[in-house]
Amino acid sequence: MEKKKENIQKEYLTLAELAERYPELSELKNIRQNPDYHAEGDVYRHTEMVCEELIMLPEWKKLTCEEQRLLFLAAAFHDIGKAVCTRQEDGIWVSPGHTKAGEKIFRGMAYRDSERFALTIGERETVAKLIRYHGLPVWFWTRKRPEAAVLMAAESVPMHLLYLLSKADTMGRAGTCEGNLKENVELFADCAKELGIWGQPYQFAGPYTKYQYFHKEDLWQGAELYDDTEFDVILLSGLPLAGKDSWIGEHGKGLPVISLDDIREEKGIAPEEGSGRIVSEAVERARILLRRKEPFIWNATNIIQETRQKLVRLFAGYGARVHILYLEVPYRELIARNQTRARYIPEAVLEKMIRKLEPPEPWEAYEVKWLSGNEGIKDTTKMK
Repeated sequence: MEKKKENIQKEYLTLAELAERYPELSELKNIRQNPDYHAEGDVYRHTEMVCEELIMLPEWKKLTCEEQRLLFLAAAFHDIGKAVCTRQEDGIWVSPGHTKAGEKIFRGMAYRDSERFALTIGERETVAKLIRYHGLPVWFWTRKRPEAAVLMAAESVPMHLLYLLSKADTMGRAGTCEGNLKENVELFADCAKELGIWGQPYQFAGPYTKYQYFHKEDLWQGAELYDDTEFDVILLSGLPLAGKDSWIGEHGKGLPVISLDDIREEKGIAPEEGSGRIVSEAVERARILLRRKEPFIWNATNIIQETRQKLVRLFAGYGARVHILYLEVPYRELIARNQTRARYIPEAVLEKMIRKLEPPEPWEAYEVKWLSGNEGIKDTTKMK
């Protein structure tokens, strides 16, 4: 693997050379941009300039080969979301939501074609999150809670790499707003260093304080809250066929399981009828257990952050310690399992879910754990 990574690193000389390996980058050609921020031309030209500026930064040589490899890949794909988000509004070219779209596009490509990208799940998510947050250093100060925005990003991505990506992003362009953007990026670096998160995520007093900080607007990160949680709830997350049922069979410890698939089968509800009735029934069953302060497992895909957060808030409201366990298996294995599954999932449906996938971030619950299928099924949840 190390030799393979070294060979890949040698290819990271220019965007053009990298695009030979990843022709998806060519989609950035001829995509227009707002000249106030991007007078240099289309998105591809901007990306080319960002890559050039990145390797010229003094800090670049101080990075490890691994950091350089991931950071250059993030720079090359940082605006890939503009390929689907760019449009004209009142005569101005805009790309709303391109960072979040880019994160999903890159994740989907790297997941489906893992051999070509040659990334571990951790490396893939580092690049994906660099893409997601690359605009944060420029605009963080406009957020309602600037420090919280920075601390949240630090949960998923190294701040020193995010700083360098954003710095190269502001330098690899021409426009009337260029100067202010560079100043904002330096301000971001100062903020991250003052918060003590330049080299690692913030060290909260405990998991309960951390959860409350990211879910309440008036809490100071240095607070130390009394943990009054009373019982555990495990919320499983992952694409269909990722091994959730297998994990329950080996590590469920006899806990009650609320399974959306089981309820659908029990009630005889066809897939085309949607999931509204199923979710309502599942929530009612959960409330019964929550009132009893009885631990249980919620078994569903839960691949969308908004969906997970609704459930986490519900469970936590009853005093539960919510543990999110995300399971993932390689794409080829996922497809192979689907071919032998009794309840076959149409390929178009499965691909749509992969495009929508949002793996849980560390701040989402009392505890968040990831379990890769390459590691085998093992118990990674820690409960009181």
